[in-house]
Order: sequence, then C-alpha cells, then structure tokens
Amino acid sequence: MPETYGPQARAALMQLMLEDRAIEHKEMTDRFKIKLPPKERGPLNDDELMSTSKEGRRLVHEITDKGVEWCMNDLVGGEGPARSGPLARAHTEILRRAIGFLHRRGLLSEAVRSGDLQSLIRAAYADLATAPEDWIRLARVRPRLNGAGKNEVDDTLLEMMKTGTVHLAPDSNTKMLTAEDRASAVRIGGEDLHLIAIEESS
Repeated sequence: MPETYGPQARAALMQLMLEDRAIEHKEMTDRFKIKLPPKERGPLNDDELMSTSKEGRRLVHEITDKGVEWCMNDLVGGEGPARSGPLARAHTEILRRAIGFLHRRGLLSEAVRSGDLQSLIRAAYADLATAPEDWIRLARVRPRLNGAGKNEVDDTLLEMMKTGTVHLAPDSNTKMLTAEDRASAVRIGGEDLHLIAIEESS
C-alpha cells in the first residue's frame, strides 16, 4: 500500500495527474476546492511527489513522475474515503475492481491521463491567452494537446464552435503565416482558419 497522506494532499495529487499540467495555487483552491496549506503540501514536496514553485507572486504546483506513480499505486491499493456510507463503499469497490483490471493490462495510466480533448484545448488556450477572448494561433495550441491527431482536434474544435462560445477565424495577413500556421489551420467552407478565441464561462 502506498504511503498515506491527508485527504487534501491526496486530492491535490490526483487532480494534478488528471489535469496533466501545472496548476496555480489559487486555481487549486477556487476551482477544485482543494486546500494546500504548507502542512499539506510540505510532505508532498519533501517526498518529491509534487513540486511547488513561485512565478512572480503566484505559487504553482506540478506533479512529478514519482507523484504519478504514487497516484497509480493509491488508485489500486489506497484506502477509500473515511466514514463512507454503504452506497459509497459499493461504488468504491466497483471502481477498485475496474482500476485493478486496467492496471493489470497496463492501461490505467493511459485511461486516467488521456484527458478530455475539449478540456485540454480550453486549458491550453487559457495558458496562452493574455486577455479574455484573446485571439491565439492554433499553431500554438496544438502542441499542447498530448499528441492528439489533427483530424481529432479539428472535429473537436468544430463541435466546440457549436456552443457559440468558441470562435475560429482566418488570419487576414497571409504574408505572416508560417508553415506551422498553415498546417494547423482548420478548413471550413473552403477557408482556412488559423486563430481561436474562447469566451469566458459565466
């Protein structure tokens, strides 16, 4: 059984693994409702499961390879939530069996870390944008999508456009387009779209 940590520390490691990116301390608290005071994050840093760095005045947390390995072991053999009711215990046992099945076949890491492509696109955009609804080149977004194929990304972008909050546009200054810009474009109605903007969620 992996070494145990508090519920907040375990949740932080799992969330970092799921997101597969660095997460700001404020986002960890505000978005994911995970509190990581020094007494919680200190042991994770000391045991090299997570690194915490300072970017300006912001704290940023990122899981390490050792942390991912710990999460995988915890998923297979870790303890369930304390004071669980009978339904929660039954759900936990079902999940444990499914996780064990994937683990024995070497598929657990891929299943957990593959991520939802729409979420990856939104996260990549959020990292690159400097202002709300900033126009970002698709050539900068695609390399951040964990190797997802062009056709898969194109189809996902088209689905996201249907929400009315995701916008694609051509770059009118065609002389400035690079080979990467042209290769990354989404073609709609005979027009190549090189830029993406995503509205803030309300």
